[in-house]
Amino acid sequence: MRFGRVAVCGLAAVDPDQVVTSEALEDRLAPLYGRLGLVPGRLELMTGIRERRFWSEPMLPSTAAAQAGRAALERSDLDGEPVGALVFSSVCRDQLEPASANRVHAELGLPEACSVFDVSNACLGVLNGMLLVASAIELGQIRAGLVVAGEDGRPLVEQTIARLREDADATRRSIKADFASLTIGSGACAVVLRAIRGEGDPAPRLTGGVVGAATEHHALCVGGTAGRRDLAMHTDAEALLEAGLDAAERTHRRFVDEAFGPVDRVITHQVGRVHQKRLFDRLDLSLETAHSTFETHGNVGSVSLPLTWTRAVEKGFILPGHRTGLFGIGSGINCAMLEVRWPPA
Repeated sequence: MRFGRVAVCGLAAVDPDQVVTSEALEDRLAPLYGRLGLVPGRLELMTGIRERRFWSEPMLPSTAAAQAGRAALERSDLDGEPVGALVFSSVCRDQLEPASANRVHAELGLPEACSVFDVSNACLGVLNGMLLVASAIELGQIRAGLVVAGEDGRPLVEQTIARLREDADATRRSIKADFASLTIGSGACAVVLRAIRGEGDPAPRLTGGVVGAATEHHALCVGGTAGRRDLAMHTDAEALLEAGLDAAERTHRRFVDEAFGPVDRVITHQVGRVHQKRLFDRLDLSLETAHSTFETHGNVGSVSLPLTWTRAVEKGFILPGHRTGLFGIGSGINCAMLEVRWPPA
């Protein structure tokens, strides 16, 4: 899909106030580590995740998303363009009904003539939301739109640790499916899109993207199973990595050959060091083009990629004239790869 009149005019990411190290999580699992002969430090060694962030007080996903949305709107250059669509795109939601987007819309005081809804697609939610809003702008249905996400990973991490501590029959093999849950963090993000205001518009352009599905692998990472009260997430990390790399390679081939060509900067979903290196090797990309946040934020679900994108812009890693690829892979397995072009200085 290609867009000729969509600009990115506002980005924001909100960090929770509490920093929790991988070492601190392992300290709580010391009895299990001792019984299984596991060496402390393996969590950071295997993933590169030194720490992650949690909200110190109970936080509704919509509240966190509204904070990011307000910041993105304040940073944006909207000049009378009404927000015609609000998409809430987290893994976490306030409840099943109504859509969490409703509370965000109310908190931000957005217009009545606004399409308000949730999109849920694991770690790809924000990219999917951007494509939906961009399509509406391209068709002239709306002039601007807002995509938000707010993730609270603490309950999953806490329940995983409690379950592992209580499992007297745990083995090295049995705990592998729970390991990915210990990499999860919290955070919020927002992206504001609007219609381009002519050739001289200085805002970055969202030029389009490609998507890919490999849904035969939908059972490799499953969390929050219907009918269960807990948030247990079971992940076949090795199989998920290999299947994700295969899907990403096919999607990237179409991104390069059929659509957008090579890019100057690459922002990916943040899983960990091994995943990043394997992905860049498979796609024949240089790690020098990447900005990462997994070291300090862990895997923040749908927030990870846009958070990393926001920090890359704030730190001057993305410069005028750069073509940036937003490369997302989510359990399911689904891929979305978007291109954003920064106008020359």
